[in-house]
Amino acid sequence: MRNSSEATSNLPQGQSAYERLLEDIRLGALPPGARLREVELAARLGLSRTPVREAIRRLEADGLVEHLPRQGASLRRLSYAEVMELYEMRAVLEGTAARLAARAASDLELRELAEINAEMTASADAADTARLNRQFHAALINAAKNRYLKRAIGAMARTLLILGPSTLFDPARSKSAAKEHEGLLQALNARDGVEAETQMRAHIEAAHRIRLRQLRDAGLMDLGDHDGGSDNAL
Repeated sequence: MRNSSEATSNLPQGQSAYERLLEDIRLGALPPGARLREVELAARLGLSRTPVREAIRRLEADGLVEHLPRQGASLRRLSYAEVMELYEMRAVLEGTAARLAARAASDLELRELAEINAEMTASADAADTARLNRQFHAALINAAKNRYLKRAIGAMARTLLILGPSTLFDPARSKSAAKEHEGLLQALNARDGVEAETQMRAHIEAAHRIRLRQLRDAGLMDLGDHDGGSDNAL
């Protein structure tokens, strides 16, 4: 598999900077609240300030970056309410994708999903498991064959990057996620849209519980405050 620098080497510099910053956010190298200084980022990425500035503007348009007084551009912090709302929408959107895929996926696409999940089950490497999980969900969303749904899920997924590394880095979660995929695959192969949606919603809700536990254990949120106020930021 190509590394991130190889994958972006042929892209225009602004796009390359954008993709590489997204990857840093996904891996937690740029945590919530991190200041995005053009000079520092340009030096780290080996680019001029212009493409870095363009990348920061794109991240701001995605809702990942905000400008704070006397600080400049910083990676956003999500409130408790926003995390709850994001996972609620993820369950709705990806549940819908599963329902549509049960009707629209080809046999080849279903075999591909099964193969990805078999690799995920056999994997003993957390980063590889997380990569395979992303492939599984991307393949399922493609199998739903609805461009507007795919676009909505993509926008939501970019916001979720702020939360940092995948919950699949939790060993227990990586095994349970693959098992949950098996239940989903059974519903897809049976062409049972209702059950496929039910299985996917349960899968997302399980990931949500792990995410909340991770945030709580890291001291990044107070689960006793459910009003979602801005004082309780992640």
